[in-house]
Amino acid sequence: MTTSPLLELNDGHRMPQLGFGTYGIDDPDTFVAAIDAGYRLLDTAKRYENESQVGQCVAASSVPREELFVTTKVPGDDQGYESTLASLESSLERLGLDYVDLYLIHWPLPRVDRYVDTWRAMIDLRERGLTRSIGVSNFLPEHVDRLIEETGVVPAVNQIELHPYFPQAEQRAADADRGIVTQSWSPLGRKSDLLDHPTIRTVAQKHEVDPGRVILRWHVQLGVAPIPKSATPERFRGNLDVFSFELDEDDMNRMADLDNGGRIGGDPRTHEEF
Repeated sequence: MTTSPLLELNDGHRMPQLGFGTYGIDDPDTFVAAIDAGYRLLDTAKRYENESQVGQCVAASSVPREELFVTTKVPGDDQGYESTLASLESSLERLGLDYVDLYLIHWPLPRVDRYVDTWRAMIDLRERGLTRSIGVSNFLPEHVDRLIEETGVVPAVNQIELHPYFPQAEQRAADADRGIVTQSWSPLGRKSDLLDHPTIRTVAQKHEVDPGRVILRWHVQLGVAPIPKSATPERFRGNLDVFSFELDEDDMNRMADLDNGGRIGGDPRTHEEF
């Protein structure tokens, strides 16, 4: 069974580099199968409406809780100091857990301008032991810098949209400069033709693997932490098997040429979710 290597976070905790995304999946048996396949990181959110199912999976798994890494997120309508405290407590109740390993602000929502107060609450939640690590999702450098300037606490993780069509080199560099691990959502470029792109297929044939593994290996070699999602056991088992081969410099350069600025999700400057 293959398991993911661990990345060191800036708070001393460690996180699996390759995780299992749960967006759009609500079957506990799928989550149990993912753990059985070797996944140790499960990424959920209040917005995904599947925290209870993820919690059922954790409870049913033969893998000890301390070997699993559970992430959830505070949604936009729960932002603010007191409401963030209450939001995590509600998430923990749905999950049936005493703590989560990582708690993220789902989107910055700059127009609403509550993300600093939300961050202060998350710092307190970490100090109370209700989350081991705290981070952000979809934050731009200016959002991250404001958190640091006003609280002195650097996020451990920034989870952003990232795939070969949208590699976010500047954001990755900004995160690295601040000691933040970049985690990638939609790493396979959902709702795009990325898996069928001739370059990806050529590199996949060269290494005798499927296109998805090539893309996930690209993420790993960039030093980021992808969280692919799939409800198909054969596919998510294959997604985990990306540590048995390596892309060479030519492969990486060819894939760098796929950058077309093709964002799939919302722009953090304007996107709102409530």
